[in-house]
Amino acid sequence: MKARIALLPGDGIGPEVCAEARRLLELVAAEGGHAFTLEEGQIGGCAIDATGDPLPAATVALCERSDAVLLGAVGGPKWSDPDAPVRPEQGLLRLRAQLGVFANLRPVAPHPAAIRLAPLRSRLLRGVDILFVRELTGGSYFGARRREADAAVDETRYSVAEIERVTRVAARLARQRRRRLTHVDKANVLETSRLWRSTVNRVMREEFPDIELEHVLVDAMAMHLLTRPARFDVVLTENLFGDILTDEASVLAGSMGLLPSASLGAGRVGLYEPIHGSAPDIAGRGIANPYATLLSVALLLRHSLGLTAEAERVERAVGAALDAGVLTADLSRRGAVSTRKAGEAVLDHYRHLARQAGR
Repeated sequence: MKARIALLPGDGIGPEVCAEARRLLELVAAEGGHAFTLEEGQIGGCAIDATGDPLPAATVALCERSDAVLLGAVGGPKWSDPDAPVRPEQGLLRLRAQLGVFANLRPVAPHPAAIRLAPLRSRLLRGVDILFVRELTGGSYFGARRREADAAVDETRYSVAEIERVTRVAARLARQRRRRLTHVDKANVLETSRLWRSTVNRVMREEFPDIELEHVLVDAMAMHLLTRPARFDVVLTENLFGDILTDEASVLAGSMGLLPSASLGAGRVGLYEPIHGSAPDIAGRGIANPYATLLSVALLLRHSLGLTAEAERVERAVGAALDAGVLTADLSRRGAVSTRKAGEAVLDHYRHLARQAGR
């Protein structure tokens, strides 16, 4: 197949992990007889330095003419002044809104080789396989905001339509898994959460009566994630809660460097990125973990390009590299490998799997 893929390396370790993603995409194309056109654009702090805008018009145009977008990371201490009128994160938020990617999918399934590296007891991690579905283009991140002399206001606003569409995404995914949906809110306090709860109840009752539904308050969920994570299947929540809970859930996998994400909308174009940040403390040292970015490539192949076999092969290749003990510094204190070595291990396993399939 033919596809145009936008690569937005961004800041910090973004260019390092995206370099491995480029090599993987080139290999997938070569092994499968596909024609991928890979074009790079600027976003975040590097875009501010070059153009004064964290999301230049040229980057928006590139993304809009592409079939999928792969992003590295944005931000860093150079641009971290909270009073600055222009910040790297503004570019990412604008891109999500521009592409209309309202459903953020974050799978958390600890690999056996990484379970022993997680800070939780191994017995708690057996059988953990959670798919978070976070609403991504509404709520307090996109609401009206203002600063007063001695106060500040951030508006949290949701419409029924916004809640309905992301609920349907989560419910359809639950149908493909274990048919359980956990909705997380703060309905005992927040009016937006009460709207979420009533809307989710109605959509599930009318359209997905075969899916088991439960509601959990966000503070209780923060505890349950670390004490009995294996009981959850698909978890649906709003933007702010989803951001916090999925970062918390990274401890279940042993490292943020293992967790990918996909942001999807009504169309085919999706935005794919590792859940980790720009990690400026290790940027440029060649030790960043590329696995989350490579697993994000798998999500890109599956959801935007429809290449299911190739996506599964990438996931198996990453798993094989972990099984072989190819661990970066965030996963191992001894014998840690470089970003490039980890990427090469995945490429080698992918080649082997592709040739096995072709026999």
